Amino acid sequence: MAQTITLLGLESSCDDTAAAVVRRGADGHAEVLSNIVVGQNDLHKAFGGVVPEIAARAHAEKIDLCVEQALAAADVPLADIDAIAVTAGPGLIGGVMSGVMCAKGLSAATGKPLIGVNHLAGHALTPRLTDELNYPYLMLLVSGGHCQFLIARGPNNFSRIGGTIDDAPGEAFDKTARLLGLAQPGGPAVQAEAEQGDPKRFKFPRPMLDRAGCDMSFSGLKTAVLRARNETMQKNTIRRQDVRDLCAGFQTAVVDVLMEKTKRALTLYLAENPTKPALAVAGGVAANTAIRAGLESVTNELDVQFTAPPLALCTDNAAMIAYAGLELFEAGQRDGMDLSARPRWPLDTSSAPMLGSGKKGAKA
Repeated sequence: MAQTITLLGLESSCDDTAAAVVRRGADGHAEVLSNIVVGQNDLHKAFGGVVPEIAARAHAEKIDLCVEQALAAADVPLADIDAIAVTAGPGLIGGVMSGVMCAKGLSAATGKPLIGVNHLAGHALTPRLTDELNYPYLMLLVSGGHCQFLIARGPNNFSRIGGTIDDAPGEAFDKTARLLGLAQPGGPAVQAEAEQGDPKRFKFPRPMLDRAGCDMSFSGLKTAVLRARNETMQKNTIRRQDVRDLCAGFQTAVVDVLMEKTKRALTLYLAENPTKPALAVAGGVAANTAIRAGLESVTNELDVQFTAPPLALCTDNAAMIAYAGLELFEAGQRDGMDLSARPRWPLDTSSAPMLGSGKKGAKA
């Protein structure tokens, strides 16, 4: 007879400190009982981006409070938790260490199993939490630091079939926002301006569409925005409508690239004849409504199910870590007190690194 399993999840890989409780009932359905996220935007906005040292200190100050709030909101005492899942990488190492050390302390004090989770797996498995997708499905993981097409075959089994060779889309959105004097994080700010702009005014490139395969590049697109901005400025100032048009042109170029590359990735995935073909998109950039609409049109054309988690589960959160930990727990994974915080941790370790490697390992 199936048993109820309840997991506590901790997330601290970048600038959101989070804790959540997720439960899978005897019927096999998973439910988010609580999902606490404490952001750090106010701490970093004066610097135009996330400052790792400030983020790490904030995580250390807030992670235990988030755990307390998550347990209270779920009305689940710590004694009733079956296991503790924590982001063990990739991410800003100071923040990841804060979460891992907190999780180790809770595990040691309670005797509950400890499960280290790849942050990217948390995003990649979220569609199974929200939509109960069957394996295998095609996953477009698109965030501030990552952009990959992955075929998800199991909680610890991912095949990468393409990705960015330089800047991730979220990084390009952030840098474009800084170029145009917009607030951080850049994604929401650029989208808001783009909604009032003319996407056809500026002719931006669609990088790598002339190359076969599913790999992408967004660094040159960001540089094109910089040149267009400089050509548009008068006496070191830029009109508000120019900013809106630049944002609209930039966002449309990103959407066009993602749509075309998604078509190619779907062709490779469909060649495997999945029983219930599906494309899922997750990660912070998946909150962009124009990107969602473009990808949904591609799946409609190819008769493939499209799913995107609710916006609150697209950005960094601990519910996705708790759920990923739940699947790994069911698969038999248990980690010890030697669990390490990892700044780099590719999901597909069998493929050659896309962004190079070094002492810290492959970036992606």
